[in-house]
Amino acid sequence: MLHWLCLAGAIVLEVAGTTSMKLAQGFSRPLPSVLLFVFYAASFALMTVAVKKIDMSVSYAIWSGVGTALIALIGFGWFKEPVTALKVLSIFLIVVGVVGLNVDAWRMR
Repeated sequence: MLHWLCLAGAIVLEVAGTTSMKLAQGFSRPLPSVLLFVFYAASFALMTVAVKKIDMSVSYAIWSGVGTALIALIGFGWFKEPVTALKVLSIFLIVVGVVGLNVDAWRMR
């Protein structure tokens, strides 16, 4: 269970790091610029703990897929990026892929 919590934490920190990247505006804003490195480093540290017990193929797919979907939602909501049918479909397919990998991983146990 600890490893799954570490994976969830890694996802949250990765999303925070990517959001900080946008807020840093090309490293022109000091605080978000520093925070992006702090958040990514902490994310990688938690991910390292997670992959001790969770298959790499599953953990990385969840980390990157859920992170991508969350960042897209933040982009739509916070940064007012345009929402298109293709973007929504693509996010849906990412989620389906992550679920599929998890179902297969649980089935193999």
